[in-house]
Amino acid sequence: MADPTSEHDLFFTRTGMDRGRVQRTVDQALKGADDGELYLEYSQSESFAFDDNRLRAATFDTSQGFGLRAVAGEATGYAHASDISEDAIARAAGTVRAVAQGYSGVAAAAPPRSNVKLYTAIDPLETAGVEKKVTLLEEMNAYARGKDSRVRQVSASLSGEWQRIEIIRAGGERYSDIRPLVRLNVSVIVEENGRQESGSFGGGGRGGYETYLDPAYWQAGVDEALRQALVNLTSIPAPAGEMTVVLGPGWPGILLHEAIGHGLEGDFNRKGTSAFAGLLGQRVAAKGVTVVDDGTIDGRRGSLSIDDEGTPTSRTVLIEDGILKGYMQDRQNARLMGVAPTGNGRRQSYAAPVMPRMTNTYMLAGDKDPAEILSSVKKGIYATNFGGGQVDITSGKFVFSCTEAYIIEDGKLGHAIKGATLIGSGPESLTRVSMIGNDMKLDTGVGTCGKNGQSVPVGVGQPTLRLDGLTVGGTLG
Repeated sequence: MADPTSEHDLFFTRTGMDRGRVQRTVDQALKGADDGELYLEYSQSESFAFDDNRLRAATFDTSQGFGLRAVAGEATGYAHASDISEDAIARAAGTVRAVAQGYSGVAAAAPPRSNVKLYTAIDPLETAGVEKKVTLLEEMNAYARGKDSRVRQVSASLSGEWQRIEIIRAGGERYSDIRPLVRLNVSVIVEENGRQESGSFGGGGRGGYETYLDPAYWQAGVDEALRQALVNLTSIPAPAGEMTVVLGPGWPGILLHEAIGHGLEGDFNRKGTSAFAGLLGQRVAAKGVTVVDDGTIDGRRGSLSIDDEGTPTSRTVLIEDGILKGYMQDRQNARLMGVAPTGNGRRQSYAAPVMPRMTNTYMLAGDKDPAEILSSVKKGIYATNFGGGQVDITSGKFVFSCTEAYIIEDGKLGHAIKGATLIGSGPESLTRVSMIGNDMKLDTGVGTCGKNGQSVPVGVGQPTLRLDGLTVGGTLG
């Protein structure tokens, strides 16, 4: 294979394509359209899974392909293939041209250029040999089992990806990006007196494996997973009813992401299907609540130097001091709403259409000490970790399960509880925020966001929050 450090070699020399002919095909396909692009992608990925004292899976995958898109008003013509060739692109062009037939659009200006690189071009797969990666998982397993005799099962996994993209627009504008991505996960199951409970930890980002191979890092991760499992081993059934809820910093921001973030994506608001539609400039949250989507944080899982349309990502203020300020936009929805794109046009792969998606979405810190927030609660729960949840974008209603939570009584943490769920409405819960901590934290780099069947890596975060009058679903009979 040609040297993959050059996108020309990767997408043209290696495939035998002529750049000039491909450009003419793209120009013809997008004639009369408002927007569109040829999206070229090449990726290599690997994963290793260790379970039940042995390596259970080791995979390596190479994928490539293109997606050609033409946009005319609200209509989109899209074709894709795994065959990167002039013939395949020409066939795709014949398909997408149909959307602009009889349409005389004005071609949108190309995205602005940016020299910002938020992550290294390193190939994670080359930063460590297979033996070292497998040894890491073996050591994690042995370390967890050696820490506590109650450990019954350890599952650990390591994955990495190297992706290169090139975006070709009509008129010869080109944009490219190299995207590394790694992730380490461990889960532990403990047993005592016939009762089993679990805990987990994960971390990742856009870089190589070096951080995750460091014993100081992965041992701390195993310790955290074990701590959660042992805490849950002592948990009691969760109470139910309306009560004060304190959310811990960091990963609990997943509730913010799901219950509020999706409702602030441009397509839902343009179509009027979001609970936040038509509320720009209005108060949608308590004073002090500021929420941003920021794709520009170095090395973060949800960060992108450019989005999948070539637009540089940005720090977009969504809610400022409780007032709705803006939405996350791709190019099509931004144009139709008469605003600027925010660098949130994302796709899972060349085979998927672009849509507005979050990057790293989080709430800014306030001025309260977390200890002060806890001490202010007479009776409620403190939730520090979440599992799955469901959200209705139109109404904003959500249900989230807590995987680590505690009773608060007279301002002090009490028993760990099991089976607690948080039930409410995203827009309504924002108005119930009464105290905001000074300890804003981002998650450890494990977020994955689903929308319309597509998954993309994201980040979440928040400070400690007090919410008054939230409904808690429990298991206490």
